[in-house]
Amino acid sequence: MKILKSLMVTAAVAVALMANAAHAENKKIALVVKALGIGFFEAANKGAQEAAKELGDVDVIYTGPTSTTAEGQIEVINSLIAQKVDAIAVSANDTDALVPALKKAMDRGIKVISWDSGVAKEGRLMHLNPSSSPLIGNMIIKLAADNLPEGGDVAVLSASATATNQNTWIAEMKKVQGNYKGINVVATVYGDDLADKSYRETQGLIQSYPNLKAIIAPTSVGIVAAAQAVTDAGKIGQINVTGLGLPSEMAGHVKSGASKSFAIWNPIDLGYSATMIAYDLIGGAEAKPGAELKMGRMGTVKLDDNNEGAMADPFVYDASNVEEFAKIF
Repeated sequence: MKILKSLMVTAAVAVALMANAAHAENKKIALVVKALGIGFFEAANKGAQEAAKELGDVDVIYTGPTSTTAEGQIEVINSLIAQKVDAIAVSANDTDALVPALKKAMDRGIKVISWDSGVAKEGRLMHLNPSSSPLIGNMIIKLAADNLPEGGDVAVLSASATATNQNTWIAEMKKVQGNYKGINVVATVYGDDLADKSYRETQGLIQSYPNLKAIIAPTSVGIVAAAQAVTDAGKIGQINVTGLGLPSEMAGHVKSGASKSFAIWNPIDLGYSATMIAYDLIGGAEAKPGAELKMGRMGTVKLDDNNEGAMADPFVYDASNVEEFAKIF
């Protein structure tokens, strides 16, 4: 009996060791976000976890700093290097500040990509834009102009002053501003993707520009804060809040009339695609101009001369569809 028990224990230990060894072989892909606790990035994590389940041999590490700072992300990246992850997919708080840490990661054999908000070319293998920057820039000003047939004063509430994606979209918006008659962009302010600061910045815009007709917030945190500030100021019907936001967070503001419409790509798809691309690169795919990298159910992304590619076009949400999508993300 003692021999039998000993054999059973030995077998159990062997099975456990084999299971641990199999688990250890899983690819480790880190999804690094601008800050934890933001709905957009939590939705992206759902997509990343979906990709991991589909692939079968991937563990996704969802992580980020507690506030939207480059310093916080650098600390996270250094920790991931120490953990010897296989890939890092980062939505950057700063274009250039992360480069040294990410170069260090690549020197250690870690595949590095940026998504949503990019880093400089030297700090990554490729960048996944959620959509094309010109399309997004045109969309956010069009959403304001569509409800201002006579034109009017418009302000922008952005995230941080160093956020790559925000700055690019605003620049593209200004390029096509002349296509929309009478639209006058009077100011750009920054809420740093913090709800309270974005709220206060909106209050400042309302006080400083009494003829303000619309606020464009190309940030999921800022658009909600701006809509709430407009509501609290009793300006529904006078100031329209639009930009980029999540249906689940904006449905109530569309219903109240604080926002007539807004746009966003599906963040679930974005996290899914970033994970799939990282996995493709781990598997030996090369990120170079003209290359097509696999994105699972999202198809492929073709890289341009800057090793960047776009996932999909932005989609408009309004009273006709926002409740349906609010159940998803």
